[in-house]
Amino acid sequence: MAGSQWRSRFLSFLDYKTEKYIVANNKKVGILYRIAQLSILGYIIGWVFLFKKGYQETDDAVQSSVISKLKGISVTNTTESGPLVWGPEDYVIPPQGETVIFIVTNFIETPNQKLGYCAESSKVLAGHCRGNQDCEEGEMVNAGHGVMSGRCLRKYQNSTGTCEIFGWCPLEKSSKPQGALLTKAENFTIYIKNFIRFPKFAFSKSNVLDTTDDSYLKKCRYDEDLYPYCPIFRLGDIVSRAGYRFQDMATLGGSIGILIEWYCDLDKGYSNCHPQYRFNRLDICTSNKSITSGFNFRHVRYYKNAAGESYRTLFKVYGVRFTIMVHAQAGKFSIIPTLINIGSGLALMGAGTFLCDLVLLYLMKKSNSYRERKFETSRNSNGENKCEGNSMEDKKDDLEQHQLTGLSPEL
Repeated sequence: MAGSQWRSRFLSFLDYKTEKYIVANNKKVGILYRIAQLSILGYIIGWVFLFKKGYQETDDAVQSSVISKLKGISVTNTTESGPLVWGPEDYVIPPQGETVIFIVTNFIETPNQKLGYCAESSKVLAGHCRGNQDCEEGEMVNAGHGVMSGRCLRKYQNSTGTCEIFGWCPLEKSSKPQGALLTKAENFTIYIKNFIRFPKFAFSKSNVLDTTDDSYLKKCRYDEDLYPYCPIFRLGDIVSRAGYRFQDMATLGGSIGILIEWYCDLDKGYSNCHPQYRFNRLDICTSNKSITSGFNFRHVRYYKNAAGESYRTLFKVYGVRFTIMVHAQAGKFSIIPTLINIGSGLALMGAGTFLCDLVLLYLMKKSNSYRERKFETSRNSNGENKCEGNSMEDKKDDLEQHQLTGLSPEL
């Protein structure tokens, strides 16, 4: 008995199933079916082909090169160094412009530092001491400015002092800047030259206008409508487009992201591939006064006097760091993605039939009658086709068919 059941199940895998179509004159199901078809058709045409351009092959593996150049002059006059004229070679770091450049807008200067002995700063906790035993000779001061000499320098005998160190003295000034020194920095201009290439389509373009007029770049400034291919920007305008005031950033510094976007529909031709620029401040989280905002670092300039002694000037510089990013994607008609999306759409059209079949098979009052008509088993026994039933049964089947297709059963 068990063997015959397994044999029957095994042989059922060899059965062939074909579709059987039954016309159900049910207006509610018919409307549901058409709505499903129209929705799927609208999704395929509107979203897949028109909006997402599913008929195109895309390439986002862009090859990009960015070259930047600054121009502008500013004058400072400080107690330490007197009047100075700052040019691009002074305030641009690094001098060779690439995708990341830093522009000095403010600084604190500590001139004439020499190697020698002096007291550690009282703001360095690891440098505090009550006696010489707290200042181990030869040990570095954690987060300090030099190496301990073994002496504790105190103002009074029972007071807390600081360890003597060997390092660059006098120590760096710890004052906080109150205003920007390079006041004209917002009028500096930055020239951003970007080249892109899509290797899949052998397509190349630049964000600079292709012209033989040598004076074009000397007189133009970027404007989205008037000069979209003039990549020369005023620094104040860039920060303003990011939603901030340049003078507010110039005191303590900041970080600005410049995003160049290329979304090229190559089916429309070379002239319809345009760069779009977006500007955002990157060092702001939730509050403008957060300790994470601002940007600064230190650098030095070394000198030697007539006696051959080395000394240096320490600069703690504040400024705006510009990060240039390029995002690009190109698309072009291709028969392969077109056929794939059409085939996927046709397969999706079957979802309407599947939905309506569920309604007819499980949600109608006369679903059993529909199920019997839809699923019919035909068997071949001893090489002869046998049709079970008699004329009375045929009439009964015709009556059920008429009830199923001619009436409007309730859902």
